[in-house]
Amino acid sequence: MKLKKGDRVKVIAGKDKGVVGEIIAVFPEDDRVTVQGVNVVKRHQRDTGDPNTGRQVKGGIISREAPIHVSNVQLLVKDGGEDVVTRIGSKRVTVTKRRPDGSEYEGTRGVRIARRTGEEI
Repeated sequence: MKLKKGDRVKVIAGKDKGVVGEIIAVFPEDDRVTVQGVNVVKRHQRDTGDPNTGRQVKGGIISREAPIHVSNVQLLVKDGGEDVVTRIGSKRVTVTKRRPDGSEYEGTRGVRIARRTGEEI
């Protein structure tokens, strides 16, 4: 999965189409993400007591975000001061790494890039 927690995305399909939000949870095994303010569902929860502390937890109707499929969102990046949707690519960049003994060497690491702008995400 190319999306990460904290990415700004735009919903491109479903009942919340067009909404922009931040990813708050990623579930790669199910190909799903939870986006802030998108796919809000209501759950009825009863009052529960914690047996260890004896504290009562109040129930009621609780609203929270449910996961949506990753194919229904697209990454947003800044391009010239405005948000544009883009696909995600990857490339290897050369970096200087340090060994435990203090010596340095040249190595590579993978980075995500925005296909629209070519810049690192």
